[in-house]
Amino acid sequence: MRQMPPAHPFDFDGWCLDGDKLKEECGIFGIIGVADAANFVALGLHALQHRGQEAGGIVSHDAEQGFNNARRFGYVRDNFTSQKVMETLPGPLAIGHVRYSTAGSKGQTAIRDVQPFFGEFAMGGAAIAHNGNITNANALRRELIDRGSIFQSSSDSECIIHLMARSLQRSIPERMEDALRRVEGAFSVVAMTGTKLIGVRDPLGVRPLVLGRLGEGWVLSSETCALDIIGAEFLREIKPGEMVVIDDDGIDSRFPFRPRPSRFCIFEHVYFSRPDSILGGRSVYETREAIGRELAKEAPVDADLVCPVPDSGTPAAIGFSLESGIPFAMGIIRNQYVGRTFIEPTEQIRNMGVRLKLNVNRALIRGKRVILVDDSVVRGTTSRKIKEMILDAGATEVHFRIASPPTAWPCFYGVDTPQREKLLAAAMSEDEMREHLAVDSLKFISLDGLYRAVGEPGGRDAACPQYCDACFSGEYPVEPADMIEQGFQIKTAAE
Repeated sequence: MRQMPPAHPFDFDGWCLDGDKLKEECGIFGIIGVADAANFVALGLHALQHRGQEAGGIVSHDAEQGFNNARRFGYVRDNFTSQKVMETLPGPLAIGHVRYSTAGSKGQTAIRDVQPFFGEFAMGGAAIAHNGNITNANALRRELIDRGSIFQSSSDSECIIHLMARSLQRSIPERMEDALRRVEGAFSVVAMTGTKLIGVRDPLGVRPLVLGRLGEGWVLSSETCALDIIGAEFLREIKPGEMVVIDDDGIDSRFPFRPRPSRFCIFEHVYFSRPDSILGGRSVYETREAIGRELAKEAPVDADLVCPVPDSGTPAAIGFSLESGIPFAMGIIRNQYVGRTFIEPTEQIRNMGVRLKLNVNRALIRGKRVILVDDSVVRGTTSRKIKEMILDAGATEVHFRIASPPTAWPCFYGVDTPQREKLLAAAMSEDEMREHLAVDSLKFISLDGLYRAVGEPGGRDAACPQYCDACFSGEYPVEPADMIEQGFQIKTAAE
């Protein structure tokens, strides 16, 4: 789901720690065959809150009341924990969605943009929730409007509902297959009819989707951590290009798309997914620790402490410490209770920058040569402020080690990414970035090193299949047609 709201006036000031990170835009969850299914969906969405903080929605179905829905702005805990709300969502079948808060969008985005979306068809109602981005959405929207469709939202995901409505297939799963064959880009989808739960991944499998079991019920989720919170058993990942249709008779698995080599998003391993999830049979935490070990091998430095930039840099920092033998220390402490609170901060508060969220452990840092391990550098605004805080605390040297390659290209597959000219690595070499950040040294893990850390010992060229690493390499597995139409220049052979 991709939307292009106006930029927030503080978007590039660095006052908000999370404003200098790439952000996954959605999380999806669905369950069938359990009493009070919506309560389980609310718990699952709570576990997926890191994938979307602006808004959430749940649709349920009950044999007597039919379809019911609730859509709200804000956190799951604030909207889907009261008995009053959950009583409006009865039934043994439900799906849900959490949406990422693009900076400044709250207020401009209407509640009609919040998923799941619902539609009535000749053969009954259906609801759909989508994680990803449709790269030909503009062309599809123009075509559908020309043919009489009336859109209710600004989301690309609504195209799927309209394509289903125009399909001539006889069942909702068949109509969904028909619709998704017209869609380009990345999509993991959970959908429901009055009797069926449906899950689909695009042929490249860019975004995650997993299958679980809870008693006699079945669960679909963006990540395994959401299965854990409800006590469900993780069975397997939905395969790239697979559609599962689940009802009282069990699971029907089908592959309606032309087979293509898998290109799962490698940044899910680096940052997006929770460290307690499982991806590709591997613990995300263990993979991030392995990234830190690779980074220590590739870019050693003589120092006194290895400190993570919390919280996402912690596993990689532990791996760096274990491999290098340099002691690990929590030199920076994060205030867990700030959140995205200051919508209209005063000038004095804004000038505090990341100090609202981070504080340096001065007694630990003073007089030390410090290695700071972070997951990525996007615009560099936060990195500069953290470096200043470390020096102000008395550190004698500051070395940055980054657990991903330089982010030089925007993502068009469901990640909130700045325009390319706003990405530090698109305009500067590594040495130029080091000078810009004014640190003693700056090193990123290589793309081959990242592939080794995620379990490909031969590196990127030997990986089969490869991951989607377009944000690092500029090699897009699906051409971003809409963005090219708007003037985006894809990578040339010279680059």
